[in-house]
Parts: sequence; C-alpha cells; structure tokens
Amino acid sequence: MQFGIFSVGDVTEDPTTGRTVSEAERIELMTKIALKSEEVGLDVFATGEHHNPPFVVSSPTTHLAYIAAKTEKLLLSTSTTLITTNDPVKIAEDYAFLQHLSGGRVDLMMGRGNTGPVYPWFGKDIRDGIKLAVENYHLLRKLWREPQVNWQGQFRTPLQGYTSTPAPLDGTPPFVWHGSIRSSEIAEQAAYYGDGFFHNHIFWNKEHTEAMVKLYRRRFEHYGHGAADQAIVGLGGQVFMASSEAEAKRVFRPYFDNAPVYGHGPSLEDFSEMTPLTVGTPEQVIERTLGFADYVGDYQRQLFLVDHAGLPESLVLEQVEMLGTEVVPVLRKEFERRRPAHVPSDPPTHASLVAAGPDAPHHLVEPARARAEELAKA
Repeated sequence: MQFGIFSVGDVTEDPTTGRTVSEAERIELMTKIALKSEEVGLDVFATGEHHNPPFVVSSPTTHLAYIAAKTEKLLLSTSTTLITTNDPVKIAEDYAFLQHLSGGRVDLMMGRGNTGPVYPWFGKDIRDGIKLAVENYHLLRKLWREPQVNWQGQFRTPLQGYTSTPAPLDGTPPFVWHGSIRSSEIAEQAAYYGDGFFHNHIFWNKEHTEAMVKLYRRRFEHYGHGAADQAIVGLGGQVFMASSEAEAKRVFRPYFDNAPVYGHGPSLEDFSEMTPLTVGTPEQVIERTLGFADYVGDYQRQLFLVDHAGLPESLVLEQVEMLGTEVVPVLRKEFERRRPAHVPSDPPTHASLVAAGPDAPHHLVEPARARAEELAKA
C-alpha cells in the first residue's frame, strides 16, 4: 500500500504569530515536505493545481521535476491536475516529459477544480465542467496511446494527424486517478477506463465517501476490469499529532479556527466527529485511519494533508516525521494483514505497467468498449 502527503499549496497567515510566509517560502516548504517524505520512508508526494490566490501551485510539472532531481524513490503525483481548464494536448506533453525526467516516477490525478472564476480565465464555462472533464480526458488517452491523432470535439480546435511529443516513457502512459468529492459522473468515468478513483476525504462524512467509492467499485466490475473489491481506490485525510490529544488540540485549534476553507464554521470537535479529520496522538491516527477500510473496503493509496492553514515549517515537518516513523509502519503492517490475497496492495506503477506488456488493457484508449466488442463477437 502507498502512503504519502498531498498539499494544496495555500499561503495563509499563521494565526498565532500574524505572519504570512512569502510565496517563495511556501514553495520551498512544499519542496522540503517532499524531501522529508522520502527521507522518512513515505511513498508519494502530490501537489495540487490552482491558478488563484491564496495558492502558489500553478505549475505542478515544474515543481515535480525539481523534486524529481532531488529524490531517488519518491513517487511524484498531483492532488489535482485540472482536466477542465488545461488543454489536454499540453497535459499530454508535460506529464510525458516529466515521466522521462523522473524515470517513470509519476502518476496524476484528474480533477475539475472548485474555483469558479478560473474557468473564464482559461476561456471555459464552469457549467460545462463535467462535459469538459469527459471530452478532454478521452482526448488525453488518445494522445498518449495513438501515434497520430485525428480528433474533433466540442471544446477545442480539431486535430489532424497530430503526434504528441515526447511519447510516454517506454510507450507506457502514466497511471491516472480521477479525483472527486461529490460528482458521481467522475466515479463513473474512472470505472469506465479502469483508472483509479480518489476521494479527498477531507470535508464529507464517511457515509458520503462510502457511497461514492461503492459506486466506483460497482461500475469498475460492470465494465469488466475485475471484481469490485479489486478496484483501485485512494483516500485523503487530514491529521495533526502531538504527544497527547489535549496538546494536539491546543496547538492545532487556532489554525483550524482560521483555516481558509473550514474556518469560522463548526468547532474542531464537531468537525472531527463529522469528517475524517484526526487531531490527537499517533496511536489515535493509526486507529482512525485503519477504520477507513471498514467503510470503503481495502484500498491502495492513503495521502495525508499536514501543511494547511498557515502551519509553520517546524510543525509541518514534525508531522511528516511522525507519519513516517510512528504511524505508517504500523498502518502498512495492519492494512496488509487484513487484505485478501486477490486484492492488489499497490496501485499500478510505471514498472508494473511496463511489465504487463504492450497488449495490456492500460494501452487501449477504451478498454471497456474493446471488451464489450470482443464479447459481442464471441
């Protein structure tokens, strides 16, 4: 099972000091988080993508390439790649280039984003969000899998005999996750292509997360990619740890109360009850995280948010250290102990996809349709 960190890259005032870090300092902290993640044995670092304040994460591939040059094993990912407002041609080029630079240590998560004004900045309409996600991703798959693409759709100019360069490393496109908090259409999209489904698992109650993951699993099986419990699922989650629950709450409370997303709303206690937010000891984080599988089933990737809401560098890096040394080793052992033999432990990686060979379903633009046509001929 993969464990790691995902960051949204917000620049937020520290409510305990009144100081707001510069954009340069925030980018540097994210880099330090990634390097610390590899140092303490975590598997993944994922960055978000936003194009508006208070966020600095406007160029994920630039940052991940820089991190790739400073790491050896860390898997580089995104907690959102905006499939709606980015041109899929540019996504195809940028992430294939990152594949080559990183030696294949890359996957990515498609998302629509949740900031309405961004759409018109890039010439799009938020009311077309789902349609953009569906059309753009299908084109992206073709760009990564066909040497020459002839294509015409609704939202961009047609392509005639177009070849995307560089081609994916080893002729093998990156593995893709589809991230959604609320849209069943995105869970359906992930299932149709046999891709991974990631629920950010920050804001909603467990019943909502359970329903979304169950829908994806059910449709994954429907499209012939495997049994429902073999579907590739990832979860997020937010934690803050200290030596005691009381100390963790004392330190984290001012950050929670003033957070740009959920601050000035429910109390820390109420939010922790309603959502997966865990503020306490490493032991409490272990217990709560192991419980996630009770309602989503056995899953393959767990990412933690630890750097939100103006938390200073020292506290953030301390959280990464605790995850790597005290929490994740226990989670690895316990999750694997309960996992059935037929359920994959890890999501696909570049190495596993290359090993599967060029005839594997991953190399098809529409594996579900190909399977349906084979069954029709049988």
